[in-house]
Amino acid sequence: MSEHAAHQHEHEATHDGGPGLSGNSEGQGIRDAASLWDERYRSKPQIWSGKPNPQLVREAGGLRPGHALDLGCGEGADAIWLAQHGWTVTAVDVSAVALERAHGHEKAALARESVHAAEGAIASRIHWQQADLAEWQPGETYDLVTSQFLHSQELAWQGPLRTAAAAVKPGGTLLVVGHHPHRLPPWGGAHTHDGMFYTGEQLVQELGLDGPDWQLEVQTSRERPVTGPDGEHATIADVVVRASRLA
Repeated sequence: MSEHAAHQHEHEATHDGGPGLSGNSEGQGIRDAASLWDERYRSKPQIWSGKPNPQLVREAGGLRPGHALDLGCGEGADAIWLAQHGWTVTAVDVSAVALERAHGHEKAALARESVHAAEGAIASRIHWQQADLAEWQPGETYDLVTSQFLHSQELAWQGPLRTAAAAVKPGGTLLVVGHHPHRLPPWGGAHTHDGMFYTGEQLVQELGLDGPDWQLEVQTSRERPVTGPDGEHATIADVVVRASRLA
């Protein structure tokens, strides 16, 4: 997903791929995660802002392009930005609806670049893949693994983010961004639960980023203003963790 969820929906579907099976909040029983997230995406013509996450731009903008994994790519803004900056991208999400939109946004981005752009210049660098993030394991390692706002009522963050960390090749970069649990907007409480979010300290400990195999480069929280569904204004904070794998 994009970090810029239309802010009124920021905690209804705060970007992630969802689990394989889960119960919904109305107690209607076990549901397939792909169907659940497809429904959420179909509920509106656009869920996220269409812009790349600013923390991704800030933290990855100076990296040498290589092969990137965008875990929970949503409508594709981050993957497209990476491709436009020279990365080959594997972009994974549970929702076929989200991926269809992402592919459409990719085509539109290519068309806007230039009538003289090489045919498929962006498309040749993005592989869209549907997968259940509770179970999916990559078959390779990457120069950059990014996961932006992978928060869900249906899926604990620990497993997918451990997968993300394990997918970084030696010399590569892990970038994880999420909502700080103590700096959430006041209008999103009905769509959250304890343990859905993490601090930088919790993330570093869970992924072992303070160990000998990693160099921790950024561990911080950054404030930003958001606007609620009825025009309310608030300041929230993003947890930002960036680390390089040493071995």
